[in-house]
Amino acid sequence: MKKVTIYALSTCLWCRKTKKYFEEKKVPFKAVDYDKQDEDSQEKMMEEMRAAGCSGSFPFIRIGSDCTQGYDPDEFEKLLNKQ
Repeated sequence: MKKVTIYALSTCLWCRKTKKYFEEKKVPFKAVDYDKQDEDSQEKMMEEMRAAGCSGSFPFIRIGSDCTQGYDPDEFEKLLNKQ
C-alpha cells in the first residue's frame, strides 16, 4: 500500500473531510496539522508543497510519490490505484 501523508489545518472543514475519507476507506495515513507545527516545520512543509508544484493551500495530500491538493475523492482513488 502507498504511503499517504495529509498536511492539513486543524480548523479546515475540507481537511477534516479528507482525513475522514481515508479513515472510511481504511487507508492508513499520517496527518500533520500545519498550524500546530513550529515555524521551521511549517517552512519545510511549504517547501515540499512548492517543490511538488502546489500553491500552498490545504489539504495537501501526498500519495506515494504523487501529490494533490484539496478534497477530491476521485483524484485520491486515481492516485491510490496508480501503478
